[in-house]
Amino acid sequence: MVLHKHTRLTPLQRKEIYRLHIDEKRRVSDLSREFHVSRPTIYKILNRGRLRDFSVHNSENRRFRCLKYGIRRLAKVEKAIEEQLKRQAKRYNKLYPGEMIHGDTKRLPLLKGQSTFNKREYMFVAIDDYSRELFAAILPDKTQYSAKTFLDQVLDECAYTIECYYTDNGKEYKGNIFSHAFMRTCEKNKIEQRFTKVRRPQTNGKAERVIRTLMEMWHNKIEFSSSAHRKNELKRFVNYYNLVKPHKSIDGLTPIEKLITYFFPKSVNNA
Repeated sequence: MVLHKHTRLTPLQRKEIYRLHIDEKRRVSDLSREFHVSRPTIYKILNRGRLRDFSVHNSENRRFRCLKYGIRRLAKVEKAIEEQLKRQAKRYNKLYPGEMIHGDTKRLPLLKGQSTFNKREYMFVAIDDYSRELFAAILPDKTQYSAKTFLDQVLDECAYTIECYYTDNGKEYKGNIFSHAFMRTCEKNKIEQRFTKVRRPQTNGKAERVIRTLMEMWHNKIEFSSSAHRKNELKRFVNYYNLVKPHKSIDGLTPIEKLITYFFPKSVNNA
């Protein structure tokens, strides 16, 4: 008889356990310690021993070894996961423009011809949760003052009221409320600040994803001749992103089309 590699007791040991319990009146707890198995295992051996069955059983639940049952079970689990993801996605999308803006910062690579002695530039991004409208700018550093400069730009360009600004816990976004330039600007404009959980930047997924899109579709495809050239090309791409590029997450619309359907629903229906 071939035993499974994880089998703890052989048939002879099982038979010995039954004999010790019946003939020598050994207690279950003593047998458990002596043979290094749990008490439930000892009880199973004793119950089977009364039927003179000391063989090793692979499984009592035969239906789990049935291919037909396994496929049905797998389909049920997949359906449950799919429904859960749909509910999460529905909760995550905001209901109107400006309800939440996702912000993030990205240190940009050095330009061709630059050395490590050159200062790195930083890209600030903000994306509206509802419409996916994108705002972006390249600034010389990652300080609270650059973050404030970018927020001023967003407020100037944004056609709707911003209620909440969601970022990570970087120093450019978070600090002393009485002296922090970015936080003071948020307070002045009645913008609520929310932050990701510590060491969980993935919870700011929309900003993380749009940065990846920018790097893949814009930065990695153009050879920039200068910092000014890179900034101009960023403006071009932002216009393309907002006015031309369709987004699956907003029913195949562009961000500007999504905003138009929200602010002017009658004109869209008439068209």
